[in-house]
Amino acid sequence: MRRLVSVLLAALLLLASSPADAVMFGEPDGTAHPYVGLVVFYDSDGTATHRCTGTLLSSTVLLTAGHCTSGTASAQVWFDPIVTREAGYPYSGGITGTTYTMPCYNDFASFPNTCDIGIVVLDQPYKVKGGYPTLAPVGTLDSLATKRGQQSTTFTIVGYGLQGVKPDFSALRERYRAEVSLINLTSALTGGYNIQVTSNPGNKTSGGLCFGDSGGAVFYGNTIVAVNSFVLNGNCRGSGFAYRTDTQAAYDFITSFLK
Repeated sequence: MRRLVSVLLAALLLLASSPADAVMFGEPDGTAHPYVGLVVFYDSDGTATHRCTGTLLSSTVLLTAGHCTSGTASAQVWFDPIVTREAGYPYSGGITGTTYTMPCYNDFASFPNTCDIGIVVLDQPYKVKGGYPTLAPVGTLDSLATKRGQQSTTFTIVGYGLQGVKPDFSALRERYRAEVSLINLTSALTGGYNIQVTSNPGNKTSGGLCFGDSGGAVFYGNTIVAVNSFVLNGNCRGSGFAYRTDTQAAYDFITSFLK
């Protein structure tokens, strides 16, 4: 299955940045989503291995993707709108934490039910003025599977992923946001576990997912319904996929940390 999908990791942490448009035509987020952070993951030797995006559900519980946390020993999170090397990236300056992966995650072997959910429990709280986003209730997206005109359903995605791949590569460590539309909930690639969303600007949309956006939340109104998971090609075009958090198993795993 890994040959068919590309997880949204940005494994090369030290790439030089170059100016470009926003993540798949999105826009800088600024302080609109202060609870969304850039997460660097480390192995047992303390070596930085890759980075993803995560979203705080409380002052110490950060939601991200399972393929981000799997096989890691620890993590560090920055919540700056722009994460600079002056802030210590990628080895210091962020808030450290312990990583956990949804037990059924198996490196996409059980696709489409990938269980692509991870959690980082921070070693110290990070308080956000105005509070934190909430998970959508179980089954929130089920009614959209057969709803006519489902393409008019839009979501907001927020992440620190690449702003461009081709023709210009851009890896600014800046928080961006974009609007995407629902494509499918019941195909062979979704199976009721993933949502497929647009990755190109168009009617009611402004962008899409790219590498490094893994683990970033998909917002449906004011609630979280999924975490960014994978794309189908190396240039992030066409569509993106996110693992649903409103299934019973995912919801139970996530909320066990909030209790």
